[in-house]
Amino acid sequence: MGVSGSGKTTVGQQLAAKTGYSFYDADNFHPRENIDKMKAGQPLTDEDRWPWLENIHDFVTKKIVGASIIMACSALKQVYRDCLSSGIEQHCKWVFLSGSYETIHNRLKNRPGHYMPAALLQSQFDALELPLNVIQADINLAPGAIADFIMSKI
Repeated sequence: MGVSGSGKTTVGQQLAAKTGYSFYDADNFHPRENIDKMKAGQPLTDEDRWPWLENIHDFVTKKIVGASIIMACSALKQVYRDCLSSGIEQHCKWVFLSGSYETIHNRLKNRPGHYMPAALLQSQFDALELPLNVIQADINLAPGAIADFIMSKI
């Protein structure tokens, strides 16, 4: 979990390669309206996010039967993380990819083809509730090193 541009997809793919687990990106679960709203430079509201979070929860709950998976998701607020892990808490390990606004903003400005404009980053930092009792990884490390660090903590 972490704000857009923190490296969730890249690190998730690294972890999937190291573990053999399937990787899924929560961005792929957004309804078209959410994507269009972000493309237009408008931050998502809680009301926008609830159906998205519920779809992810339903998907993950089915997928973890008999298999471990890796899911990259912003999960900015504790109530979102609670929704995503509801009923499956014992199967969830949360990792927070932590970095400065400046570092992440620079990444977003240089990221081609993503619907999340760098101008919306501040709204994500504003919504972010720092998680407790999670694995916290510094995004200034190389993605492979972040994945190795996470593996050492799981």
